[in-house]
Amino acid sequence: MNLELSNKNAVVTGGSKGIGRSIALNLANEGCNVALCARGKESLEKTKNELLKTGVKVFTSVCDVGNKNQLDEFLENSKKTLGSIDILVNNVSALRFGDEEQDWEASINLDLLASVRATKKVVPWMIDQGGGNILFISSISGLESGSPPSYAAVKAALISYSKTLSTQLAPNNIRVNTIAPGSIEFEGGLWDQMKQNNREFYDMALASVPSGRLGTPDEIGKVAAFLVSPCASWITGACISVDGGQHRFNL
Repeated sequence: MNLELSNKNAVVTGGSKGIGRSIALNLANEGCNVALCARGKESLEKTKNELLKTGVKVFTSVCDVGNKNQLDEFLENSKKTLGSIDILVNNVSALRFGDEEQDWEASINLDLLASVRATKKVVPWMIDQGGGNILFISSISGLESGSPPSYAAVKAALISYSKTLSTQLAPNNIRVNTIAPGSIEFEGGLWDQMKQNNREFYDMALASVPSGRLGTPDEIGKVAAFLVSPCASWITGACISVDGGQHRFNL
């Protein structure tokens, strides 16, 4: 399917590894120019080189999105380099699973506030240019109980924020959606580490997936590329679970 993304311009936060990287690659393969940020320079450069092979324009910057000034600078430079921001993918996560105050602070600052700040920054640009797409990467942990409190709470907040924004921004031709991934496995990622260091917990997660395996970043990336494309023009305010049936609740 041609997703009609050629020459569009996208920003993906936390785009050097895992889900963020796969979203960026899927967008680039559809002809979309991409701006990425991450805290790790080495992995960011590696992903940049992969993206350049597709022939699109690529901008990358080492950035801690939890730092408002760094985030503002990254977004300003992304717009300056690419010319516009048609798509914003808020993907960064602190991946904090504790219940101490520092876990809450990290989750709120990186998962939630960084996404809110980035969105507030780009929305006026999207309004001025006549429309755009915003996508939040949440988790099925935000849809049901049972996950670590700080992580689940901010993921639920992203879903709620996305839904509210979708109704506010629809008159401006800006669509807002959320993806809630299930357990996603990739080299060096959380579930890869669990597989090596906590096999009992890994097997418990695996057993919870009716499809019989954990997901891949590319399976999230493909859904993301569709959701921000004109092919999904009548989808806004949706939270799409991509989880192999792992999420069991009706809503």
